[in-house]
Parts: sequence; C-alpha cells; structure tokens
Amino acid sequence: MTGIEANRKRMVELLEALTTGEGMRPSLLDGVKLIRADRSYPRSPVLYEPSIVIVANGRKRGYVGDRVYTYDAQNYLVLTVPMPFECETEVGENGPLLGVSIRVELAVLSELMMNMNMRTRQAHGEGADRCISATPLDAKLGEATIRLLEALGSPLEAKVLGPQIVREITYRVLCGEQGGALRALLSINGAQAQIQRALHRMHSEYASPIEIASLAGEAGMSVSAFHHHFKAVTATSPLQYLKTVRLHKALMLMVQDGVGAAVAADKVGYESASQFSREFKRFFGAPPIDEAERVRSVLAFTPQEARVQVG
Repeated sequence: MTGIEANRKRMVELLEALTTGEGMRPSLLDGVKLIRADRSYPRSPVLYEPSIVIVANGRKRGYVGDRVYTYDAQNYLVLTVPMPFECETEVGENGPLLGVSIRVELAVLSELMMNMNMRTRQAHGEGADRCISATPLDAKLGEATIRLLEALGSPLEAKVLGPQIVREITYRVLCGEQGGALRALLSINGAQAQIQRALHRMHSEYASPIEIASLAGEAGMSVSAFHHHFKAVTATSPLQYLKTVRLHKALMLMVQDGVGAAVAADKVGYESASQFSREFKRFFGAPPIDEAERVRSVLAFTPQEARVQVG
C-alpha cells in the first residue's frame, strides 16, 4: 500500500467518526467544515467560499461555464474567490462521500508569504489566473490533513493545534501547483486584484443596489473591459454572478431562519417578490419554499438547528 493510499484510508476512518449527518457542516474549528453525502446527488447550484477542499472518499464534479473540475481522493480543489457553480456528487460502493473544506484566510496567507521571502516574488505561474482548480493530492498534504482531522476529535486539540495545522495545509498548497492562484489573492495590482475587490463588494453589499457601471468605474475599467476580466475569473457575467449570490443567500435565509420567500427576497435586495420567485425557480429548478424544504430534509434538521449547522 502506498503512502498516499494509506493516508486516504486513515482520512476515511477519521471522517466516518467525525461526520454526524449529510451536507457541509461546521467542525470544532472555525473555518473548517466536514463534508458527507450518503447517496449521489445530481448536478445542482452551489456557492463555495474561498477554500481548499480535500475529498477522502467518493467524487465531486464542479461545472463552471465550459470547464469541468473533478475533486476526489486523488485531487483536491482550490477556490480563490467566492464561487457559485454547479456540482454533482458521486457515491460508489466504498461508502459515503467524505471530505473536509478549509477556508482560505488572507491573514494566514500574508504571514506565510512574508516568511517565504523570495518564493513570493516568483512568477505566479499557470494557476494564477484561475479562481478554481483541481490538483493532485500529494503525501505531505495528505499527512497534514490527517493531523487536522485527528485534532478535530478533541475540543482542546482543535483549539490549540488546529490553527497551526491549517497554517501548514495552506503552506503546502502555496508550495504546490496552485500556489500562484493563492499568491494572486494578495496582489495589490492588476486586473485580477480589481475583480477580487468587486467580488468582495458583491458578497458584502448584495442586499443594496449595485450598478455594474459603478463597479467598473471603481476598478478603473470600461464596462466592456470589466465584463471581459470578470468573466475570465468567474466564467460568468457580473450581473449573473450578483443574481446567483442573491439567490443563494435567499435560500440560506429560508433554510436557516425559516422565513418565507417574500421576506427572503426583500432581505437580499429584490424589489419584486414575483420576479424573485421566477428567477429562483429558473435557477434552482423548483419554487423557493419547495427547494428550502428539500435542502432541509436532505440535511435532516429543523430551521433552528440549521442556524448552527449550515455554513
């Protein structure tokens, strides 16, 4: 048995013990979520925050425009922007899909890059212009992931050891094929940095009116140039991206807080509840309340429990 395969088996054992139900749920450590699916799920919209996703068993496929990304026991996923995309889950004969998601923290990235000195000045490389990518999982990253999962079994170890292991995992990714993409997150110049700022505003101010022309002006670009650079990073248009963020936020409000569609629509910035319902059904394939009930039933908890268990 190779070291990588032994790592995978150990990760499966630990995740089997740590996961308490389906979905992506918080762990004992802030920014680290545990992933489990007991059956396969068809392609459907999701919204991930900037993160490193490591799968120990099963397979996920992410679809962004015409790009397809497979992340499984051999390949981990790196997302450098809050990314709405479509995802399908495959569960085979070897048990449930099991994985862990680790939020990318800019403060940790910045500190690591300062300590890495000359390495941070190298060219960004092929991965620098991609906001989502799948990369082969090596033995060192697998070993660090095992130590993180072991620490998550104890509140004290999660608190004391967890942050340092997350720091090591971030370092391992920085040293790998997708290091350029992570380093680009802290770039202060260039079109990608301007798009990063626009994405941050969309996620923090999604309930307020946001004009695409205003975003382009803040980025120092024409509207056409802004569209071009935005689509290069996210594989979608600025308007569609903002709409996707609002619809996902509304779904989480209905799942987590148990509010109705009209209230959720108002809270995410829609002036017309009927327009919200039409766009929601077109995007998710079901009316708002039906989709909220479906998500809640899959995760098997009440709206009150969802406030704690859905990130």
